[in-house]
Amino acid sequence: MKRPWWCLLGLVLLFAEGPAYAEKIGEVSTVWKLLGPDHKIVVEVFDDPRVEGVSCYVSRAKTGGIKGAVGVAEDPSDASISCRQTGPIRFRSDVPEKEEVFSERASLVFKRVQVVRMVDSARNVLVYLTYSDRLIEGSPKNSITAVAVPRETPIPLGRK
Repeated sequence: MKRPWWCLLGLVLLFAEGPAYAEKIGEVSTVWKLLGPDHKIVVEVFDDPRVEGVSCYVSRAKTGGIKGAVGVAEDPSDASISCRQTGPIRFRSDVPEKEEVFSERASLVFKRVQVVRMVDSARNVLVYLTYSDRLIEGSPKNSITAVAVPRETPIPLGRK
């Protein structure tokens, strides 16, 4: 009887969501569902892990209903992002020219919503792009925002 227990535990760990990287700000219902939660637009915020003083707000659609309640629904690829300077900008370490700074699942296994930070060193600007991808095929739907870094604070470029 020990073997089924370990198999079940392995499956739970395989499909479990990792640590939360974003803080939920709020949500609004978009479609009422008789059974299960409503379809929603969720607003979350996360701080850039390498850049102190930059926070990004992501809004994205979440599927409700019975499938959404049990975690097997695939969320739509629609997302929007807005990053802002929320304090003095300080770099905790060198910043790669392109780096994933946020990722959250949008389906049970195969789909993720991601945010990638890119550096426009000529203009001293941090550019944030959000999009979703799947194991096989992603979506061209995306959203972009930029945060200008003061000229007196050069962006320390490094390799990932």
